[in-house]
Amino acid sequence: MISREILAVAHWSDWVPLATAEAPASPGVYLARRGTAGPVVYAGMAGERQGKGLNGRLQRYTSGKALASGLGETVFDRALADPVWLRERLAEAEAGKPMRATGWGKAALAWADLHVCWTITESREAAIALEKKVLAVQTVDWWNRDR
Repeated sequence: MISREILAVAHWSDWVPLATAEAPASPGVYLARRGTAGPVVYAGMAGERQGKGLNGRLQRYTSGKALASGLGETVFDRALADPVWLRERLAEAEAGKPMRATGWGKAALAWADLHVCWTITESREAAIALEKKVLAVQTVDWWNRDR
């Protein structure tokens, strides 16, 4: 559920699973929550990204190639803190089926079960400003490191 404060600052898209998200190729801000009805846990932004905008940013996460940035790093850190998740990765390695880093990133995202929604902005600068406004909401337990 999105708090009233966050709802008031923008018109947000419907929630969709991150794995199947087809966001616009425009700059904007996205929100992530756990599961279909879980709490909002993360806010991020995307600039133009070589004409790929929000869609390019979200696809970077689902490819497993964003382990060291933003949402990808946050999710990976939290998955690494889960002993059950770690045991599953260890069992795969011990069975002779170790994953590459991108596989670990994808496994961490599957573990988090994230759903996203977004709003479009006119520019990267507008997205940065809106992200700051959203992250200023004190009633959310943000996963964002910079919070």
